[in-house]
Amino acid sequence: MSFLGVEQSLTGRRWIGPPVDISRAAEAIAQQSDLPDAVAQVLARRAVPPAEAKGFLAPSLRDLLPDPHALKDMEKAASRFLQAVQRKEKIAIFADYDVDGGASAALLLVWLRQMGQQATLYIPDRIDEGYGPNEEAMADLARMHDLIVCVDCGTLSHGPIAAAVGADVMVLDHHLGAESLPDACAVVNPNRQDETGDLAHLCAAGVVFLLLVELGRQLRSAGQSGPDLMEMLDLVALATVADVAPLVGVNRAFVRQGLRVMARRERPGLAALADVARMDTAPTAYHLGFLLGPRVNAGGRIGAADLGARLLATDDPHEAAALAERLDVLNTERREIEASVRAAALAQAETRGLDKALVWAAGPGWHPGVVGIVASRLKEASGRPSIVIGLEDGIGKGSGRSISGIDLGQPIQRLTTEGYLLKGGGHKMAAGLTVAEGKLEEAMARLSELLEKQGAHLAGAADLKLDGMLMPAAATVELAELIEQAGPFGASAPAPRYVFADMAIRFAKRVGENHLKISFAAPGSTPLDAICFGAFDGPLGPALENHGGAHFHLAGRLDINTWRGRQSVQLRLEDAAPVEH
Repeated sequence: MSFLGVEQSLTGRRWIGPPVDISRAAEAIAQQSDLPDAVAQVLARRAVPPAEAKGFLAPSLRDLLPDPHALKDMEKAASRFLQAVQRKEKIAIFADYDVDGGASAALLLVWLRQMGQQATLYIPDRIDEGYGPNEEAMADLARMHDLIVCVDCGTLSHGPIAAAVGADVMVLDHHLGAESLPDACAVVNPNRQDETGDLAHLCAAGVVFLLLVELGRQLRSAGQSGPDLMEMLDLVALATVADVAPLVGVNRAFVRQGLRVMARRERPGLAALADVARMDTAPTAYHLGFLLGPRVNAGGRIGAADLGARLLATDDPHEAAALAERLDVLNTERREIEASVRAAALAQAETRGLDKALVWAAGPGWHPGVVGIVASRLKEASGRPSIVIGLEDGIGKGSGRSISGIDLGQPIQRLTTEGYLLKGGGHKMAAGLTVAEGKLEEAMARLSELLEKQGAHLAGAADLKLDGMLMPAAATVELAELIEQAGPFGASAPAPRYVFADMAIRFAKRVGENHLKISFAAPGSTPLDAICFGAFDGPLGPALENHGGAHFHLAGRLDINTWRGRQSVQLRLEDAAPVEH
């Protein structure tokens, strides 16, 4: 049954309220904890028992941090790394070119620097070398280094790791493993096939942080001390959010604590990046995912691959400022490239159909640095797993994004073993692939078949899940702060959406190119402000701007807006439905 009778909102979605069992659990939490109903609803949706509600709002890293030994090869990896440090061996760090890879590399570089040592940073060029270790680069590094540490890559790199003759190689990764592991001195990966899966939600930076915890433990047992790891959680938080890792368990504590560290602005690279992104409030998970992460990624997408990692690792404010400016420019260029590819991909996917188990598009000359972002846009538009592929010289290089409950990494890996793909891998929510152009249609048909077996064709963007109703007077700064304590919100933990029912639009104004700012109220109540980003890209903007006195149900998420030092609550409007009297 639809919520408030909304079967089709202005954006074409049916509104769904909280299930009865969640509402009952929320009532129990509210009664036992004296928390507001809106907060209790969030905790109930996250299956928090009433007795644990207050504790959930203040997650402790000490309580949630897993024992590093829970991961296979961790003790071996830490012992070998520490041996390299103590013997002053030459260490190379081979990292992926995204935020997770850059942050993982930066964690190791910063730790080593504080121990009085340097390491070589190597990040492959996305276009010339592609994802992960390659034989030529690994052989070259092995000639000049004693230990090569692959971060956020390497689990499937049997050949390239074998090519590193004369050096030891260790892998710190989180991508899905195959039945056999490469011949490395250690492969630490919660998604190895012989792991329990209890820590499968960690990103690579989380794995690296656990290595640093184990290094600290081994140093202490030898009567030595290591760097302060709590100060490095800003990097772990950035990687966790930007890599869309589920914000559950220790990931939630990583992000909560990391945001506090980041707010102190003690890391030159992140402070400079916040300045070029014009961040004027304390950082939130939203800032990590939508302002900082894309800029760190921009170097790997369309510029020099190592810019992001260098920015995150530097302790020089002048270098940080220069790198941040360069990444900001590259991010603007990336957006322009993305817009043209997105338009072409969406048109092609719509022609093919957005209601299949797999939505995909491929085109010549599509920049490999933006296909992942465009795949995310297709996924958002269709509510289906999506793949976008750039074609050049008979080879397609693509990236995919999945939806909750549908594993994309495993079928991509299966297609590789079945010979449909030249290369492929990833994890549940994101994957990459390389395919011969002549096998493209066949490969996508097979992938669609595998995804349909998981029920991907039954998913869709038609429903908007809501957590209940609020009145404008109840939307206070205090309530918004309390809801934020139930976060951070992101992958596997969406921010709660509330409905303000039967509201009159008091004020409506277009801002920027396509955003809408409104003020709304119930009869006799104080108005509440709302912002709708991209409102004029669809039907929301025109309908609300030209409301003609009509009343609307308004749905969205609560935000705290800071202006000249003063805080107020606003609604981040996502959907609306006209009230039918």
